Amino acid sequence: MTSPLTPQERSQAVRAQLTQNGIHHTGIIHVDLSAPELYEIAIRRQEGRIAHGGSLVVETGQYTGRSANDKFIIDEHSSRDRVAWGEINRPFSEELYDKLRTRVSAFLQDREIFVQDCRIGADPRYQRRVRMISTHAWQSLFARNLFIDSRNPTETVLEPDFTLINAGGFQAVPAVDGTRSEAFILLHLGRREALIGGTSYAGENKKVIFTLMNYLLPLQGVLPMHCSANIGEQDDVAIFFGLSGTGKTTLSTDPRRRMIGDDEHGWSDSGVFNLEGGCYAKVIRLHPQAEPDIWNCTRKFGTVLENVILDPVTRQVNLDDQTLTENTRAAYPLTSLPKIQFSGHAGHPAHVILLTADAFGIMPPVARLTTEQTMYHFLTGYTAKLAGTERGVTEPRTTFSACFGEPFMALDPVVYANLLGKKLEETRAKCWLLNTGWTGGPYGEGFRMPIQETRAIIDRILDNDLEGVVTRTDPVFGFEVPTRIPNVDPMHLDPRSTWKDPGRYDLQARELAERFRANFAAKFADRVSARILSGGPPAR
Repeated sequence: MTSPLTPQERSQAVRAQLTQNGIHHTGIIHVDLSAPELYEIAIRRQEGRIAHGGSLVVETGQYTGRSANDKFIIDEHSSRDRVAWGEINRPFSEELYDKLRTRVSAFLQDREIFVQDCRIGADPRYQRRVRMISTHAWQSLFARNLFIDSRNPTETVLEPDFTLINAGGFQAVPAVDGTRSEAFILLHLGRREALIGGTSYAGENKKVIFTLMNYLLPLQGVLPMHCSANIGEQDDVAIFFGLSGTGKTTLSTDPRRRMIGDDEHGWSDSGVFNLEGGCYAKVIRLHPQAEPDIWNCTRKFGTVLENVILDPVTRQVNLDDQTLTENTRAAYPLTSLPKIQFSGHAGHPAHVILLTADAFGIMPPVARLTTEQTMYHFLTGYTAKLAGTERGVTEPRTTFSACFGEPFMALDPVVYANLLGKKLEETRAKCWLLNTGWTGGPYGEGFRMPIQETRAIIDRILDNDLEGVVTRTDPVFGFEVPTRIPNVDPMHLDPRSTWKDPGRYDLQARELAERFRANFAAKFADRVSARILSGGPPAR
């Protein structure tokens, strides 16, 4: 039997590997520390405070959401011809990257650093080893929570497939480094490496890894998806596509079903598998009755709470306080939830649900989609960016984000849409569009769809109770809308009836449909089939 490596032996092995990769570290290095050890160091270094119940509460400074404009992909020969360059995937010089990497390495050289060796991808056929290097203990705990735990003390310390270097307090100098600001998120696909600095928002860590997988998986015939997934007692799988804030985590955390994952998945020839090992849930105004499982996780040891307000005396967290940001977050391992799919993978989905937070109050709360409509709406990715999910977004803003995750898609969105269409044809999954946004008028006039009604709709979908129900054809978008669902106000199923001025609704609906057509024509019309085009709003 092989003897476990001592912490000192693991540290020495990692230090040697870092040196081979051009990171000459001479300071203290911590490798694969446990949650209690990371807590102790985080408190000693005053990185955060322990809340009543045991969560670790931290603040991320001025960056409380993703800094999308500071993310770049390195322009290098091995990936240059595959990356879909544009406003999302902007190139960064490899020469400048090397210079900045040298400066980051010098910054790290004598600092106390934390290394977590994890994995991404629950299906062993597509799994990669990920090493995250950080200058903060709490960021290392975040990696431990969000990625898949792979620690085996008897294993040799293996070289990672991908290295993520989070330089914490290092700030770039745009005039010297070629960055847009002091913050940078740089992805080198050829070297399988990323550099992050100038921002402490932990979501950047998971999303840069997701971007990598969005590049790699399609090359193996696997569809990467910005979605949550769960599985029922009959092993029926459901997936929920949507941008941050549309309800992926909330709606897939269902006491009747086992959680597969809350944000990032792959769909292979054998089914759906989680890319991660944890959840990164929005917790602003979280209610214990509406979302008990997530609420309980905010009170658990091991959970990292970002930018949540803490009472300095009682140490109770206040989830209703948005003083620092609307984008308050909880990062916790899936094992904190009462019902999970421990393997992280399952069969093909029976239901595919597209989530949108419609800020105009036009979309119905649910619509049945054909395969063509699903591919069209998947490519369109209509929703509203919710406050705080990106820096500078303070109220819902209408957006079209291809694949419900365009900021993380390294390839042409049509590649992912064609993969989705192939999967739908092979599995005959039923497809739906759900509006978790507004009704009764646009944002500022109407009200957000009650979560209890959204959950009632999902319950009926997953129980196959909407088969054969009476529907109406939406005159503007052309999809089928149920006219009656138990525990859902019938008026809400027809948004027009909730507006004080139905004529104004008609005008706004036609304008929104025209935005759909204009967006699709500008981005995709010259690269998709007539079949996909037929899934959009009918021409008037």
